[in-house]
Amino acid sequence: MKGMLQFLTTINLVSVVIIAIVILSALRGFRRGASSSARQLLRFALDAVVTVVCLLLSWKLSEHFSPLLSKWFTNQNIEVPQHELNVFSQVYYTFITAIRDFSLMRTALVFFVAYLVIRGVASLLVFAIFPRGIDLPSKEINRGEGIRAQFSSLIGAFLGAVTGSGRALLALAALFVYISLMPQANFSDYVRQSRIYQQGADKIIGPLAGNWLSDRLPVFTRVVQDEMAKILQRKYEVLDAHIPQNIVDTAATVTAKATTDEDKAKALYSWVGSRVSYDWDKYDLYVEQGIWKEQTPEDTFASREGVCIDYSRLYAVMAKSVGLEVRVVTGLGYDGAGGYGPHAWNEVLLDSRGWISLDSTWASSGGNWFNPPNFAETHIKQSI
Repeated sequence: MKGMLQFLTTINLVSVVIIAIVILSALRGFRRGASSSARQLLRFALDAVVTVVCLLLSWKLSEHFSPLLSKWFTNQNIEVPQHELNVFSQVYYTFITAIRDFSLMRTALVFFVAYLVIRGVASLLVFAIFPRGIDLPSKEINRGEGIRAQFSSLIGAFLGAVTGSGRALLALAALFVYISLMPQANFSDYVRQSRIYQQGADKIIGPLAGNWLSDRLPVFTRVVQDEMAKILQRKYEVLDAHIPQNIVDTAATVTAKATTDEDKAKALYSWVGSRVSYDWDKYDLYVEQGIWKEQTPEDTFASREGVCIDYSRLYAVMAKSVGLEVRVVTGLGYDGAGGYGPHAWNEVLLDSRGWISLDSTWASSGGNWFNPPNFAETHIKQSI
């Protein structure tokens, strides 16, 4: 039993799935016979060609219409209201302003809609051309009885294996793209251990793709991560557009003696860092049970407790209320034990120094975290 368990742990499931795709297709072909398997292979090939054509047309349309859509939304002069918004309004303004301002999200949306329309039209055209589906003369390869039936089954198994190989190749291509996008992921390491994947990537997909995927996909990944973080930032901007009067008054009092933007930013950094305590119960609840307790800047202001994102959102609304341009930044923070964990902090725009970084969460633990020289060594900004 122990030896069997050890054997099972050495099996790469990626290889098993790829082999299973081919074997199952071959078995289905054997059962269907030559005629049905040939029809299935032709359907697969036709569907692949139609899909590629639809994807290319959708991409061209998205390139053309995405800038036009951005211009149209810009002309609408959409502004996020400063009063408190309900959930529907929050989602609406986050989505609309993101489509207007973020090119990748807008292009993806246009591409998706275009593909659905074009694929629908293509399906209607295929149905018009082949109203009864793809049919082949069955007289020559009729399953019949005896030797003819066995021959038909063998031909069917071969054609099924060809169809399965095509599906397996698509699966390998998808894995190749995933690894190019996420080279450091644990699953990527596991996939690379598959000998079948290695052979397919090295001898088929790699030579066909050349350096295009390996060179461009990591760049594309960084662009996607950057834009997703900007959408998250926009979410907080919409959620926190309404600043309660008690927060406005407190921010004004804290910065009353400040004469420059830097003085204001530093005064608010000190106030948030010293007045808010880290909510370890909230942290433990999320880490141990996966339960996230959402709270607004007003909640943080009232309870004087929160985690890093709560510190950052409270600082952001207070800074905005006194005329500073500020944003919430998400990324990784040094955990003091040689690793990094999810973290949030702020960047504020100063006339004399441009964008500078500050971490009001860490201010309470001691040290200067208002734009220190080593800030980038302990904070990895994934994007803003």
